[in-house]
Order: sequence, then structure tokens, then C-alpha cells
Amino acid sequence: MNLAIKAENLSKAYQLGQIGTGTISKDLERWYASIRGKEDPFLKIGETNDQRSKSSSDLVWSLKDINFEIEQGDAVGIIGRNGAGKSTLLKILSKVTAPTTGKISGRGRIASLLEVGTGFHPELSGRENIFLNGAILGMRIKEIQRKLEEIVDFAGIERYLDTPVKRYSSGMYVRLAFAVAAHLESEILIVDEVLAVGDAEFQKKCLGKMNDVSKGEGRTVLFVSHNMDSITRLCEKGILLKNGRIQSYDQSSKVIDSYLRSDSGTTSTRTWSHRDAPKNSLVELISVKAHDANYVNKEFFDITESVGISMKYQVFTEGYIFHSAFNFFNGNGVNIFDAHEYLDSNNKPKQIGTYEVVAWLPKNLFSEGNIIIGAAILTQNPFVIHLHEMDVIVFNMVDQTNDNPTRGHYVGSLPGIVRPLLEWSITKI
Repeated sequence: MNLAIKAENLSKAYQLGQIGTGTISKDLERWYASIRGKEDPFLKIGETNDQRSKSSSDLVWSLKDINFEIEQGDAVGIIGRNGAGKSTLLKILSKVTAPTTGKISGRGRIASLLEVGTGFHPELSGRENIFLNGAILGMRIKEIQRKLEEIVDFAGIERYLDTPVKRYSSGMYVRLAFAVAAHLESEILIVDEVLAVGDAEFQKKCLGKMNDVSKGEGRTVLFVSHNMDSITRLCEKGILLKNGRIQSYDQSSKVIDSYLRSDSGTTSTRTWSHRDAPKNSLVELISVKAHDANYVNKEFFDITESVGISMKYQVFTEGYIFHSAFNFFNGNGVNIFDAHEYLDSNNKPKQIGTYEVVAWLPKNLFSEGNIIIGAAILTQNPFVIHLHEMDVIVFNMVDQTNDNPTRGHYVGSLPGIVRPLLEWSITKI
């Protein structure tokens, strides 16, 4: 077994408030312990990274007792709620920050893309930054020159190659940063969810390249994303983090299912406070809910009943014709379909105020299993997506009816994503 990465008892603590211990003697004691490779004698034990609970400690464990092994050529997806420790783990693996305790071992050069413009010098041109990143990876100038044309073509920034990157838009930044990380010859590629900055076409291009890197070139890929579809398509294995600890490390489909079924994921009702709500200067999301015909919120729906998806939002600025949209995925992250609300009666600018839109899913549509909803608010002309939240709510479709017309007399669980009630006819010829 060729291991690319091995994490042993990995933990990372962050000090809240004042950083020092309070006395010079204790600071020296902490420093002496660090140069001897010992643990910090003033770290407290037992604190976890649960942002929803209060603590008397001024220390937070972003990661705690992390152990895993990743083989060479594996594509591993890392999922979990915001604040679960995903980005901290990638920063440790990328050597951006050091662990508080434990160690990382592995073999091969690491190219990481943790945020837009990672490793770029804003005053240097795109060309110069390509060579800079290659040099950091230990590549020779001739090696980088061989890859230069391919990188520029992938990023689509040939016209601006000799322009300082500080003048690039965020989209150009991320295209070039991903192209550099993916094409330069590293054995391990680490990507945080910076792809959300790019457009849909470029995201698809990135996923295709990461797939080639993993399956075609045998390089190791670590990918953090909230998009279960991307994780399923790219990664054979997955790691689920909760409060800085590993909850599951298994096949990606099993990890995603575990995430969606637990409180690590989400439920059929999502309401934001004004402080945490997705918003811009024009509009703000308030809530998204799944409910039955009587507007009762539920986690489980029978296949034979219709399901309503309600979304509330607040409009801050007049003059925009806002429309709602939903994405529908199954438990394996497969995109079942997208739906855009477009009503003639709604084709006029919204006034300032609160609005609620309801989309009704017909009976006998989905097969059994998890249904994951993404929600968006957009304008059609020009087409602009103002807010887009993936994996907002999840509910379960179940078959509890013995005489379900879509099943007939079959007793097992029918495969497939959808299970519509079709019209049948039979004629004796």
C-alpha cells in the first residue's frame, strides 16, 4: 500500500482573546516545550469546536484526535457543516499552519488551492506567478515552460497573461490559480471550495480536470465542498467532520448519506437569523421549508403525497423582478432536476417587503430516499443569480402504502431516481 498522506493524533487549538500565557516564565516554558517537540503545557483538555455552545475556556480545538490514511491516487471528499474543521485540516495538510499536537507524514509535492489567489503575489503578472508557483513546488524553469501554454489555455487569460494579477477579477484569479495548481507536477492536489467563485462552465471544467488528475494520472486529490453532487462525481471516498472530529471515513456515498441523516447535515426546515442569512444589498433569504398539503413541516413524506417547498425572502431595494429557483438532488448527490419560478403575474418589479413562494412537487414523482434542496433568488433579464445556497434542506421519501400504484405487486425497493405514475395500456393482438 502506497500511502500519500497519513495523519496521526492530529489536533489544532486556537487561542481566543489574548495570546500570551500572562507571564514571561510561562511563555518561556511554552517555547522550551515547543523546541523539544513536546505538547504545550498550558493547553486545556476537553474543549471541542462546537460553535453552538458556550465555554468557559479561552481555547478552541478546531481539530481533535484526527487519524486517517490516504493512499496514492485516491480522490477523497471532505464534508461537514461550516466550522467543522475542514479548512483547518487542509491548511495543516498544505503546511500553511502547524498542528498543535500529532503529525502529518506523506510523500510527494503538494499543490493547494485554499482560497482565491493562494500563493500569488499581487504585483506580479500572471506569467510571473505561474513561474513563482512552480518554483515553490521545486520545479525547474524548463518544466514550467513546458506546462505554460496548457495552463494559460485552461485558464483562458492569454490576453492578460502579462498584467499584474491584482487587476484580475475574482473569476480570473480563481481560473488561473486552479490551472496552476492542477497542471504543475505535484503528487497531491488539495482544493477547497473556491470553485464556487467560477461560473458553471468553469466549475464543470475543473471537476473534469480533477477527475483526470486522480483517475488518469494517479495523483491524490483532496476536495472540500458543500456540493454533494461534486463529491459523488469526483471522490470515491469521503471524510465527515463534526466539531473538529472525524465522524465517518468510508465510501463517499455512505459518508454523504450519514451526513444527511444526522444533525451534522440539515433538516427539512431552515430559518436564518438576520445576522447569518445569505444576503446582499438587494435581497435576503429568510427560510426554506418542506411541508405537506396542510403546510405541516415534516421530515418524511410518502411517495403518494404531494410536497410543498416554501421559501421566504426579504426585498430591500425596489425595481428588480426577482424569481425563485430550486435544485433537487438525491442522496448520492445526483442532480434530479432544477426548477425556476416564472409566473406572468410575477413578471413585474418587487416592492420592498417580505415575500413567500411555494413550489408543489406532484405525487408519485420521487423514488425512495433523501431529497436535497438548493435554493436561489435570481433575476432573468439580465440573468443574475443574487443568492444561491446548496444543501439548504433535506427530506426523505418513503413508501408506506401497500397498494402504491407505482410499485404494483413488487415488494422490494425499486431502483431509480424518480418513480412517476405512468399510464399503461395492454391490447391482445
